Amino acid sequence: LASIVNALGLMRSKSGREQAEFRGVIERQTKLLARIVDDLLDVSRITRGKIALKKEVLDVNRVVARTLESCRPLIDAHKHAVELRLPNEELPVDADSTRLSQVVLNLISNAVKYTPEGGRITIAVSREDDEAVLHVRDTGIGIPAVLLPKVFDLFVQGDRSLDRTEGGLGIGLTLVKRLVEMHRGSVSASSGGLGEGSEFVVRLPLALGRGVATGPAKEEIPRAPAMRRRLLVVDDNRDFADTLGALFETMGHDVRIAYNGTDAVSATAEYRPDAVFLDIGLPGRNGYDVARILRSSPELAGITLVAFTGYGQVEDRRRVREAGFDYHIVKPADATELAKIVDELPVKA
Repeated sequence: LASIVNALGLMRSKSGREQAEFRGVIERQTKLLARIVDDLLDVSRITRGKIALKKEVLDVNRVVARTLESCRPLIDAHKHAVELRLPNEELPVDADSTRLSQVVLNLISNAVKYTPEGGRITIAVSREDDEAVLHVRDTGIGIPAVLLPKVFDLFVQGDRSLDRTEGGLGIGLTLVKRLVEMHRGSVSASSGGLGEGSEFVVRLPLALGRGVATGPAKEEIPRAPAMRRRLLVVDDNRDFADTLGALFETMGHDVRIAYNGTDAVSATAEYRPDAVFLDIGLPGRNGYDVARILRSSPELAGITLVAFTGYGQVEDRRRVREAGFDYHIVKPADATELAKIVDELPVKA
């Protein structure tokens, strides 16, 4: 937070290229804070039994390769060399794609952070008996022997000298362990000691005799051409509502803003937007109530409704769907994702 506050203060007195640099600081730190909060929420939800896995048969090789590609900017920024070893055969496991990717992402991120610049990271997948095995090995600072038995405990961290700029609370490995165990697997850590690097090994049971899911063919949805849209933003957090509205305006759209559920209903009836971006946690008349009111009106029922919420679990998505929303966005939303939703809005006759 201190980095963000400092950058904002500097932006008030700077312009041009210097402002762009400070905006980059804010963007990086905001993404970091969002990830920390997400990890904390996930650990809390797992502890309370609130996470339900959406399992399907997946090829571990594909998940690892895809996740590694998403980590390339982070790896390149640290000038690390990466070696990926994948077997020629598919290794099917019964897993939640998002959560399995989260496991791989946290292990790779951990290796990147705790390896001095210009290090080497090796990621290898193999089959051992009836298990798919993932190895993530680095040439980093290593783990002291006294810390190894505790490395998966919540808030446990080793030498922070390398990762201070990356932040973190020591929860990533805890999340890895709990997610792997939810998949009936195991994870272990080993190290030769300080300066000797470390290795993490994940073992998952193979889904033998079952084919990898390729997913049903998606129906082609007609997309509207890029055009100026009428958008209503509803959130009781005025800073959030105003900045989101400003973001949509920079995309070339016409925007109205409401700060409570009652005003949202009247603004929708008056303004007739193409889409309403609606916060669920409004005081009084909440987002679910507003959605049901709009869906019950013949004149307003066809408007696209986008739910904004801090929760993305199965029960939350069910409630959003039953209330009549077309989209469910977990805060903080990415600008690219929002632009895609607006671009996909149907063209009115």
